[in-house]
Amino acid sequence: MSFFDRVKQGASEAAKKAQQTVEITKLKSQISSKEKEMDKIQLKIGKAVYQAFTTGDLAQSEAEVMDYCEELVLLEQDIAAIDDKIKNMKSEKACTCGKVVPIDLKFCPDCGKRFPDEPRSEDTIGDIRVICRHCNTENDIGSKYCIQCGDELSASG
Repeated sequence: MSFFDRVKQGASEAAKKAQQTVEITKLKSQISSKEKEMDKIQLKIGKAVYQAFTTGDLAQSEAEVMDYCEELVLLEQDIAAIDDKIKNMKSEKACTCGKVVPIDLKFCPDCGKRFPDEPRSEDTIGDIRVICRHCNTENDIGSKYCIQCGDELSASG
């Protein structure tokens, strides 16, 4: 691989990493907005309960509080889905113990739980890769040489 090819590859990888960082930042901003919305709803719950308390009939706030709680559940689900997107972008997964680990681990290093064997996420669907016949490393489709072992990647095999 020539010097210029390596520079080009490095620049391409840096651009991909920068784009990933921008996307993750946008997703984290969405999470922050949803958390602020949750805070507002929790404040409304408190006001509804207090108002019912001052009138002496807590039961009157029950329906209103239940509606607010359902909104909170939906927001929590949205946040969890966004968090999963971030983990997929970072090639990470979370264990039931709360530890976030690389996606390719089979066991949690903290609790020892075995992760189920799962195919890679949807973000890799459609990516065409060339697998090196020598070391089985994935390479970009336009690569002429393996990024791991330097073996020539040819159409004949």
